[in-house]
Amino acid sequence: MNNTTVNFTTPEASTNSTTDSYELISRICVSSISFLFGLPTHSYVLWLIITGSQTGIATDFFNLNVSVCEIGNCLKCLIDILSFWFSNFKISSKSLHGLGITGRLLFQCLICVERYLAVVHPVTFLKFKPLRYRVICCIAAWIITLASCLFCMFIFLPNTIEHTWFYSTQFLLFFSIQLFCLVAVLRALKQSGPGERGKERKEENHMKRRAFNVILINTVNMVIIYVPYTMTGLFIIVTKQNIHALWSIGTVCFLLAGFVQPFLYLYHAEKHAFVTQKLCN
Repeated sequence: MNNTTVNFTTPEASTNSTTDSYELISRICVSSISFLFGLPTHSYVLWLIITGSQTGIATDFFNLNVSVCEIGNCLKCLIDILSFWFSNFKISSKSLHGLGITGRLLFQCLICVERYLAVVHPVTFLKFKPLRYRVICCIAAWIITLASCLFCMFIFLPNTIEHTWFYSTQFLLFFSIQLFCLVAVLRALKQSGPGERGKERKEENHMKRRAFNVILINTVNMVIIYVPYTMTGLFIIVTKQNIHALWSIGTVCFLLAGFVQPFLYLYHAEKHAFVTQKLCN
């Protein structure tokens, strides 16, 4: 892509060099912001789940794994910065790429499926509510994430056609699952069970609405993460031009989307604490 090897004094070379410099600076700035603000935020959420979970760690077990995965993504941002100057960190950076590509959305998808079961199939949800079932699901998710990390380390080349298909396939899979959960919960929200009246119906509708909001936010978050990468990849496949600036835009969306889940959890935690304090008073 870069023509600086032909003639360092040509206008094209100068333009490419300036563009690459701007791209490098922007990537360093975005990665620095993600690391400096993301690491303490996700660490705080992780600490809240472990020490201050009001309903037990089983209820927030998927959120706990999301926070661990996001902490790994924050550390990847630090390694990305270091890899600009130290080539030894490039392999580690490539391997941790699987945490964001697969791990983040896999655990968010598990949260959506859990909300779907709680609303649409409450009997099944109660059957699999014990912590051991969540642990089994998370172990399977981490194995898949590890396989993705290994794939990124040994096979995966950033900003290539394989890169595009790897993103797009997972996007379609996770998006289909979450869209199904979203529609199913929306249908359940419009229906009322037999014998539901007054306060019971109001409380159940509140639970369904909250589940719908969680699935909707996770689905929109996933679209923000994957659509820029997918559209960029398809553009490159069609035009045969690898424009790094487009990948940078996708990277910004990817990193900013990582703040949605902790802020959502903190919002609900603060709201729960406020209601509890009001009831005690």
